[in-house]
Amino acid sequence: MKLSPLQNDRAAGTLVAMAAGDALGAGYEFGAPLPDGTPVAMTGGGPFGFAPAEWTDDTSMALPLAECLLDQAGTVAAGEPVDWTPAVRGWASWARDAKDVGSQTRAVISAARALVERSAAESKPAETDDGAPTAADFLAASGAHLERTGRGGGNGSLMRTAPIALAFLGRPEAELARTAAEASALTHADPDAVDACVLWCLAIRHAVLSGELDVRVGLTFVGAARVGLWEERIAVAEASRPADFSNNGWVVEAFQGAWSAIASTASANVGPAHLRAALEDAVRGGRDTDTVAAIAGGLLGAAYGLSSVPFEWRRRLHGWPGLRALDLQRIGMELGRGEGPRLGEWPAVERYDYSAWVSAAATDVVAHPADPGVLLGAAPALQGHGYDAVVSLCRVGTADVKVAAEDHARFWLIDSALADSNAHVEFVLQDAADAVATFRSEGKRVLLHCVRMESRTPTVAALYGAKVRGVSGVEALEEVRAVLPAASPNRAFMEVLRRV
Repeated sequence: MKLSPLQNDRAAGTLVAMAAGDALGAGYEFGAPLPDGTPVAMTGGGPFGFAPAEWTDDTSMALPLAECLLDQAGTVAAGEPVDWTPAVRGWASWARDAKDVGSQTRAVISAARALVERSAAESKPAETDDGAPTAADFLAASGAHLERTGRGGGNGSLMRTAPIALAFLGRPEAELARTAAEASALTHADPDAVDACVLWCLAIRHAVLSGELDVRVGLTFVGAARVGLWEERIAVAEASRPADFSNNGWVVEAFQGAWSAIASTASANVGPAHLRAALEDAVRGGRDTDTVAAIAGGLLGAAYGLSSVPFEWRRRLHGWPGLRALDLQRIGMELGRGEGPRLGEWPAVERYDYSAWVSAAATDVVAHPADPGVLLGAAPALQGHGYDAVVSLCRVGTADVKVAAEDHARFWLIDSALADSNAHVEFVLQDAADAVATFRSEGKRVLLHCVRMESRTPTVAALYGAKVRGVSGVEALEEVRAVLPAASPNRAFMEVLRRV
């Protein structure tokens, strides 16, 4: 599907924001609610000993779904079901060493393995030749679990459902609803779990395409007999706070807790501020904090995009199977296209070619007039030396930068004054200047660059200079122009500088 720049940003941000909420809540899991305004951070720890900024089972279980959908992108005809066997095998492999696996999910995985072992012991022909469980094994185990216990409504399918919405941006809503229901039933066959996944996926799809937060857009797909029930549940969420849902291990209260975090913080915040406020409030709600915040994060990222997720949250975000925020950005974009991976294309390309815009010999840098520890350069300056951290304001390849991943701040920023080019332009510019300040506070020598250091670089350099010297943005820009005479920020960037 051909996405606009803003839609592409939102697809890229869906999984990143989901994982950010997940990692933000990891250290508070099973804790009591926190008072309003209590600071929360990606401290790690918690009952399962996660590292700081490490995502948990919520994001880990979403990734096999994403890879499964990518592998089959463009090959599944309209109306045909997805083959979920690669995804469930990914779950089975992950669960062997995972720090945390939900109780219902673990029970279903164990039961699916037992079905395979029983089949082998009875010498029945296996569906596969390697003895690994299939999607059919999971469906059978999930259905048997619900029938045996009467309890199949945990939140484990809702927490991982976001990739499905991205893969169906260009497909009819009914196809997305059916696929979300099928994916839930692999481990959570209870109607509440199925409905919750359908509603949340359709809300994410709507958010990516329109930028709007509306959890009611999918109500027509939960069945006429249950629409009134879900309308009531949504209304209760909107009249409540996350802490009011003490049983948020149940999918309904996890859904309500996530939506209440979004709804209760919406009136006082917009864009990036809303994303932060809602995810922090979801964590303060207590109990299953990582899951409620991950659920909320997927929808918030779909509405506000990668540009709304602060660098401080993206910087060290990581988790199974050895991925980081940039990988989640790539996967989200690829899912949104609906065509599968594009090898050799940004953001997965190793080297980004700017030869049409700037000479490869343009490796010289100049020192920032307010701080000689900040180097200003064009894209070819990445091939130079003498820097410990990088702030990139344009696309770069995965092998272009010579610092550790956590010392490379990437920003989604197009050099354009058009309203449909950049989301949250002032936030992104300020966040980039803050990234420079963060690296400098750590004693790092920073390379700040865009393609030709004519618009984006001088703008962020001026914002950083304004912070350092306590002058206006326009005054700081004049100081930058003393070392970058060609500096000419576009109209939208100049408006930001005039407000500083």
